[in-house]
Amino acid sequence: MKRTLTITTGKNWKDALRVAGQRAAHGIATGEYQGESLNFESPAAFFGQLSELRWQMVREMMGSGTVGVRELARRLNRGVKRVHEDAQVLVALGLLEKDDSGALLCPFDDIHVDMHVTPLEEVA
Repeated sequence: MKRTLTITTGKNWKDALRVAGQRAAHGIATGEYQGESLNFESPAAFFGQLSELRWQMVREMMGSGTVGVRELARRLNRGVKRVHEDAQVLVALGLLEKDDSGALLCPFDDIHVDMHVTPLEEVA
C-alpha cells in the first residue's frame, strides 16, 4: 500500500481533527486507505518546523528504505549531530519513522502541502 500525507495549515485544529476523523470513519466503513494528514496552526509554524534542510532529509529518505543517521549525514554532506537533531524533529512530527535499530524510514510515497496564506489580522 502506498502511503500519502497531506500537510495543511489552519488555526482551527478542531476542524482539521474533525476532517481527519471523518476520513478515518469513511476508511473504516469502506476498507479503503484514506491517506494521512498533519496540520500546522499557521504557515509560520510550518516553516518553523520544516526548514529547507529538513525537507532535503525527507526527500532523500522517500523511497530509500531504512537508512542510518550516519549514512544519511554522508548522503546529505552534513554533520551527524545536526542530522540527528533534525531527524528527531521529523520523527516527532511523523514525517520519518525509526525502526528497532534506530534506522530512519520515510513511510510516505507522496507528500502534498496544502497551504492558505491570508492577510494579517489587525490587533486592536
